[in-house]
Amino acid sequence: MLLDLTGKKILVTGIANNRSIAWGIAQQLKAAGAELGITYLPDEKGRFEAKVKDLTAPLNPTLFLPLNVQDKAQVEEVFVAVKKEWNHLDGLVHCLAFAGKEELIGNYSATTAEGFARALEISAYSLAPLCKHAKPLFSEGAGVVTLTYLGADRAIPNYNVMGVAKAALEASVRYLSAELGPEKQVRVNAISAGPIRTLASSAIGGILEMIHNVEEKAPLRRTVTQTEVGNTAAFLLSELASGISGQTVYVDAGYCINGM
Repeated sequence: MLLDLTGKKILVTGIANNRSIAWGIAQQLKAAGAELGITYLPDEKGRFEAKVKDLTAPLNPTLFLPLNVQDKAQVEEVFVAVKKEWNHLDGLVHCLAFAGKEELIGNYSATTAEGFARALEISAYSLAPLCKHAKPLFSEGAGVVTLTYLGADRAIPNYNVMGVAKAALEASVRYLSAELGPEKQVRVNAISAGPIRTLASSAIGGILEMIHNVEEKAPLRRTVTQTEVGNTAAFLLSELASGISGQTVYVDAGYCINGM
């Protein structure tokens, strides 16, 4: 059986620019035949909307919708639109994370309550309401994919509260897998990608050193690309991965097997 997503309706969140891992995922899903819905983070001047719209135009998305996961009404509106246009959903891609730069540097014990709550709400909790609204729309054997990082499992310099958020996200993957699996065989998995230069990772101090460290120590002696992460997401959302759920799949050139 070859990887084939022809006719599958998949909603992709989190594309910010052409460096986004979500962009790599969307490209590979389209290449496999999926019909896409794209969300963007709205801002007052509409800059993100214009940028993401131009970038994703070649993918010919059926849906192009604003989504700020801190806005409950907007979350609901996205799935109302999905139901109206598609009436069902075959896949959901969650590529949403944020922490203030001040919450990433320095001592973890200096994390503010506000910064902690914001990072956890956007980066981890947001997967739950998205799945809640998608649940009645999911088709038999649908898939959910989210993005995590090794910092969920190990103390990574300059990652701090985001590591805690990613740990919560990975736990959420297991609980959502247990919830969504029995009724319609819906699968929920996470991809732990190696460090890639993206808009989000640029907020992490020493990101270039992290990449060079992976290039020196990973078994493949390199870091990974957006395309490789996208290929894994396409696989996890396809029938080829019908027996995989509740897992964190490492796409990091093997770096995670080594000592630091």
